[in-house]
Amino acid sequence: MMSVKKKIAKLHETIRSCTKCPLHKGRKNAVPGEGSIDTRLAFIGEAPGKREDETGRPFVGRSGKLLTDLIENRLPCSRKDVFITSVIKCRPPNNRTPKNEEIETCVPYLEEQLNLIKPDIVVLLGGVAISTLLGYTTVSSVHGTFCDDTNHRYFMTYHPAAALRFSKYKRLIEEDFDQLATELM
Repeated sequence: MMSVKKKIAKLHETIRSCTKCPLHKGRKNAVPGEGSIDTRLAFIGEAPGKREDETGRPFVGRSGKLLTDLIENRLPCSRKDVFITSVIKCRPPNNRTPKNEEIETCVPYLEEQLNLIKPDIVVLLGGVAISTLLGYTTVSSVHGTFCDDTNHRYFMTYHPAAALRFSKYKRLIEEDFDQLATELM
């Protein structure tokens, strides 16, 4: 029987060679995700940005620096202890919001990642992740809350990019991470 590590490696290779939607035509690198597969926490963002597309790694730009700071300064873990990925695995042109058909194409990859890794809590970063996995349409009404379904426990908060653009969201995301830390104790 194949180990989880081998299954994840095989899945990530499938993602890197995916041609199921037009986004593959403009990518430098698909970004499957990275981190610990033996983790209590998985973080899910929207889609790779320019830096992520260049490197093939998730959350490596300014949003990634903020996410890493939040993880390492507000939670009882470090970035290497968690798994980080996004709903969409290829960068949309000009960082536009992913289209529904792109989301529908990529979601099975995300679901397989979560089912293999089995984190205790899946942290949804921003509106695309929240609406894709749970159907809620406004982050402001659900941030800082947990939602359980038959497979996973979710925690919802703002995307780090929102916190970089608007200072009020930085305070809110910090408070949300403090609440998440309490849950992890």
